[in-house]
Amino acid sequence: MAAVTATELGTALAAYPPFDALSPAALEAVVSASRVHAYAPGELVLDAFVNPTTEVYIILTGRVDLWNDARADGLPADERLGPGGVFGFSAMLTERSVGPRALASADDTQVAVVPARAVRPVFASQRGARFLAEQFARPQPAAGRTPTYSTVDELVRRTPLMVDAADPVAVVARAMTDQSWPCAVVRTREGVYGLVTDAVLRRRVLAEGLPGTTPVGAVMDPDPPTAVLGESAVEGLILLLDRDADDLLVLDRAGRLHGVVGIRDFAISPTTAGVSLHEQLRRAGTVEELVDRARRSTAVLEDLLARGLTSGRVVAVYASILDTLVRRALALVFAQHPEQSVDAFTWIALGSNGRREALLSSDIDSAVAFDDALPEPEQDAYRAAFAEVDVVLGRAGVRRDEHGVSAADPLFSRTNSQWRQAAGSWLTRPGEANGAMMTSLLVDGRPIHGDPGLPAATAAFGDLRRHPATLRLLLEESLAYRARMRSIRERLTRRPETFEVKTHAVVPLVNIARWSALAVGSPALPTVERLRAVAGSGSAMLPADRADAMVEVFGQLQRLRLRYQLMQRAQGDRPSDLLTLDRLSPIDRSLVAEAVREIAATQRRMTNVAAYVPAEGWSGP
Repeated sequence: MAAVTATELGTALAAYPPFDALSPAALEAVVSASRVHAYAPGELVLDAFVNPTTEVYIILTGRVDLWNDARADGLPADERLGPGGVFGFSAMLTERSVGPRALASADDTQVAVVPARAVRPVFASQRGARFLAEQFARPQPAAGRTPTYSTVDELVRRTPLMVDAADPVAVVARAMTDQSWPCAVVRTREGVYGLVTDAVLRRRVLAEGLPGTTPVGAVMDPDPPTAVLGESAVEGLILLLDRDADDLLVLDRAGRLHGVVGIRDFAISPTTAGVSLHEQLRRAGTVEELVDRARRSTAVLEDLLARGLTSGRVVAVYASILDTLVRRALALVFAQHPEQSVDAFTWIALGSNGRREALLSSDIDSAVAFDDALPEPEQDAYRAAFAEVDVVLGRAGVRRDEHGVSAADPLFSRTNSQWRQAAGSWLTRPGEANGAMMTSLLVDGRPIHGDPGLPAATAAFGDLRRHPATLRLLLEESLAYRARMRSIRERLTRRPETFEVKTHAVVPLVNIARWSALAVGSPALPTVERLRAVAGSGSAMLPADRADAMVEVFGQLQRLRLRYQLMQRAQGDRPSDLLTLDRLSPIDRSLVAEAVREIAATQRRMTNVAAYVPAEGWSGP
């Protein structure tokens, strides 16, 4: 069998996905790292059940039979691949013994083998993510014999390393190294666990100089992200992205530990294969690299939506991507200012991103709570760095708030004690210093960098029912934006009939949910969670049937906005919330009109209740 030249290998690989989208330079890098093997019929090519492979296999000629179950000895092959077939990527991406077992099944079988270091960037690309999604979404020939990897328990790889809180960190580190674990679960008390990772040990022991005799309970994360058996892989991954964490504890319903799932384990789940962008953002080494990778987020959202993920979950993934983008932008900008510390402040996402509801048209509002120990003369230098972060985000395709709701503005960057004092003032005198507006902004705040316990401004809004005058003024502000379609005068202009879906539908609904949640004392941030909290509270202002209707309307509007903004981006237009009604389908036009009617009806009810029911009775039956 003649040897395959580098030119021939490059030509062959360029014909097969996901290598068909590589640039000439990237393809050359893959070819130079590859080797080609010839196999006789029946010869073993790979057994990834025995040894997790660090390589990917591409069939150039001949055929290879695959078994996807280690227990399938003697059974017919699950799958037969010909030229262009790719296998081994699941085991390579996860470093797990997930198969397959592969045997050559034809004469003249030649297989190219590409090492992980050369092929990982291929699968981290958008084309690679799409390839993975297509592979995992295919019907399995041996149905029922292989896991679907759609729940977190199916992603658990092995029994985790368990240690006691009193164990010295040096002993724990040695055990993690010996057993090749990047983390260890710390037993604290029955049903409660902490987590210690390589990163934590490096930071606390090596960088900070803690002695090796320090109990691991003193350095662990006492509140690691957790999921329950049976929960979806999508929800688990979103939780990891939200927490900027690498490992997820999986518990049973009784709170007993079942296992640990790492960020790379999600690569084999068909429902999460498209979010490899998260890891690319986290590892971006320069601002230019970060900007380039961030601009791929639209394609990721399209992939997720096309694969059947609900619009609400797609929006949640996008919110997590934005969080990762902001965190990495902060790290890269402050790396250029070593005299300033990223530990001196907490970055707070406001507005739609704070509620995890941002879309492609959304502005990114932000605020900062400085540590009280930071001297006031130094704060302006930090604000200048925050302005640089805004520029990076703008280059990455994320809109900056045109009204100046930015951490770079002194109005939105204060010490923690200053925020607490201001919040108390807005609560007692909401008509002064834009108190009502600032309250509405702050109660949507969500810390995404720094000490999550640092911002104390929102604590002052915990029980607005003790301030009926403030509650009434906030209600008036919330109902000021009315849901409506075009007026008769606007229609007489004979211009194309348009509808600003955010201004005239989404904002009024979000205001309803925010005020209602404040009135019943709910700390929820997302609009749907706020409405559900109100639905179960017996609120006279927003009874359960009205709240449930608003939940449905909000979901419909978000689906419509996401779909049309992705279409706008695909056509090269800037995503916006301005809809031209005669371009909508009849179903979508009807949906918009019905949504406006439902929101307007809710606003009328709230206005009537406010007029005839004392404020003390608004949050009760």
